[in-house]
Amino acid sequence: MSARPSFFVSETESPLGTLTIVTTERGICHLHFGPINEASLNAKLKKMGLKPDWTYCTERTSLACKQLHEYFNGTRSQFDIDIDLHGSPFQKKVWEALRQIEYGETRSYKEIAQEIGAPKAVRAVGGANNRNPIPIIIPCHRVIGSNGAMVGYGGGVKKKELLLNLEGCKQIS
Repeated sequence: MSARPSFFVSETESPLGTLTIVTTERGICHLHFGPINEASLNAKLKKMGLKPDWTYCTERTSLACKQLHEYFNGTRSQFDIDIDLHGSPFQKKVWEALRQIEYGETRSYKEIAQEIGAPKAVRAVGGANNRNPIPIIIPCHRVIGSNGAMVGYGGGVKKKELLLNLEGCKQIS
């Protein structure tokens, strides 16, 4: 019988508002737009197939908080923190492709589908992008429509626009 993983949670302030950060012993596993809401956090962890047993602990989330603050201050363009992803093999493949999009650049869902060798899986790529458990750090905000249009974002299109503007992305239609 394996030991149940421990989850550590804290909050940090950002230009997007309060962010809730969840880590395990292995790394960050979830970032949520908004303050800690126990019911919502438990539901999100359950959707990820995880048992929601967590503790408030700023020590375990301090590196993620530090790097997020550096990102928002414009002094960090890449994150180098451990992550602990929970998802299907396809989702993990998409999330890894998202991690390869450079700061200040964008890709379309179609380009991501082609990059992962599944050119007809554009909608599935969109679904995996939508289920990204660690937005900002896994930069799903850098994915736009094939026509260059701003499309949905889990935190809302205004947050996506703020992140792209912060990174100096050229004007998106």
